[in-house]
Amino acid sequence: MPEGDTIHYAANRMRPVLQGHVPDALETPHPRFGRDRWPQRLAGRAVRSVDAHGKHLFLRFEGGLTIHSHLRMSGSWWTLERGGRWPRSPRSAWLVLRRGEREVVQFNGPVLELMTDSRTRLDRRIAGLGPDILAPEFDERRFLQRLREDDPTRPIGDALLRQQTIAGIGNLWKVEGCFAARVDPWRRTGDVDDEEALRIVRECRPRMQQSALDGMQDRFKTIYGRAGLPCPRCGGESLIQVRGQWDDNRPTFWCPRCQR
Repeated sequence: MPEGDTIHYAANRMRPVLQGHVPDALETPHPRFGRDRWPQRLAGRAVRSVDAHGKHLFLRFEGGLTIHSHLRMSGSWWTLERGGRWPRSPRSAWLVLRRGEREVVQFNGPVLELMTDSRTRLDRRIAGLGPDILAPEFDERRFLQRLREDDPTRPIGDALLRQQTIAGIGNLWKVEGCFAARVDPWRRTGDVDDEEALRIVRECRPRMQQSALDGMQDRFKTIYGRAGLPCPRCGGESLIQVRGQWDDNRPTFWCPRCQR
């Protein structure tokens, strides 16, 4: 699943193309949008802003209309040279916006909807999100408050994935953040003190900020996907373990020796 830094990177790429401009063309090739008339409803409207919050992306148009996207497991956003070869089949394109020599395409995005600005403020899926780890000013107090309102028996690794607690962290950053902070992702949240919880977030945030700028997320993978290999911190004294965690059974990598 694309994580918050991937969504912010996509927004950063499309913002210079779309923000403040009326798209030359807007198309919704997928049959599910055939009766929605988005091209007609958005014709002549400039894009006011391109925003991201956690794993959600918003294209806000003049006149109080917003396209809301969540990619879940299968979707992706691309900003491409107009007329060039697409990275996926044209049949998987759900939304295409063109301006000048560039085009912005969403492929296979299971959540793609046109809504009013007021609905984006009231919709429980969006209004209930926790503070965005990539916000210019991260609200640490609000994060801790949300964390302590949650189930204290939930493992801290799983708690970090709960978007109502903190928006933007996915499985990769959960793993890498806990490793960098030397916190066992299986420890009960109620047994993780505030400073430890903040240390995880503070380890993730600058790495995610850099990835949101350049899209090079893979260089921050230290233990993710390295099950059975020596811990890069302990050397040959311990091997990286992996096990599915909590309800979604997300593969969780950790070192049993240096993460306590």
